[in-house]
Amino acid sequence: MYHSSTQRKFWTFQSEEHLLDLRQTANHDFITNHRHRCKNEDTTFFLSEPEERLICRHYEHLLRDLCRNFEPPMPNSVMATGCAYLKRFYLHNSVMDHHPNYIMLTCLYLACKIEEFNVSIVQFCCNIKDNPSRAAEVILTLELLVMQALNFHLTVHNPYRPLEGFLIDLKTRYSSLRNPDQLRQGADEFLHRCIATDACLLFSPSQVSLAALVTSASKLGINIDSYVTDTLLGPENRSGLRDTVNIIKRMKCLVKNIEPLNPEIIKRLEKKLDICRNQELNPDSEVYKKKLQDMLDDEEENLFIKHNKEAEIMRQKEEDLLLNI
Repeated sequence: MYHSSTQRKFWTFQSEEHLLDLRQTANHDFITNHRHRCKNEDTTFFLSEPEERLICRHYEHLLRDLCRNFEPPMPNSVMATGCAYLKRFYLHNSVMDHHPNYIMLTCLYLACKIEEFNVSIVQFCCNIKDNPSRAAEVILTLELLVMQALNFHLTVHNPYRPLEGFLIDLKTRYSSLRNPDQLRQGADEFLHRCIATDACLLFSPSQVSLAALVTSASKLGINIDSYVTDTLLGPENRSGLRDTVNIIKRMKCLVKNIEPLNPEIIKRLEKKLDICRNQELNPDSEVYKKKLQDMLDDEEENLFIKHNKEAEIMRQKEEDLLLNI
């Protein structure tokens, strides 16, 4: 499934450097396009790419918190899919164009639909403390925008299902380990920490779940190397073993190097974002409201013109009919 998926073809990248290039391009494009509008030549007026990434990480953290406290209880697959959407969205978009607050909620609401966690928009927004009715309105408005940004590639293969497969395989084909279920808790913890990294953009779900399993076993002092080398890969695939070991090391390094977020820095960056963001895409700004009103006025004018044309055509047809009589 994963090997023929859009996730593998379009959303799995070769390196962290590639991800950095995409994020830097999105940041640079926004600054280039909006510097003249803001009439501010000072690039420090805008958020830098590392600052944007910090804000994204903050909202990924808020998304995971919302999932943990959600009523009814939300499956891990929904949380992982929502985080994947959020990471994908900001590979090609700047937080200065689209504030992560409502984009985060839209990604999670869309993930609920795709993962068949059936909640209405009213139920969903009841879990949002800050103005749920306003949240519902904006989420439904942004839903198409988010899907377009994801190129409508909405199926996400998460590592939770492969993990269950590995645990079943351990029970079936690896009798050396008497109780494979003891690895579950440590593996789940590793997967949860992986969601805070770019692992879903760099590795396949099976690679992530295998790294979780190996890490959990290592923490418990259990050696499952022979399961990986002999049962999974087989003696004839020794070259694949080196690649597998390197991938697991890379993932462990990603998880180990997660830096804690500093609330004071995040607060400062949020204030900076409020100043430098694109007000034309800010639903609470006067610029946005005026633009929306202008669009509505144009639409009403076009409908009026269309109605007059149709009325004129009908009148002309009636006159022609009377002349023929």
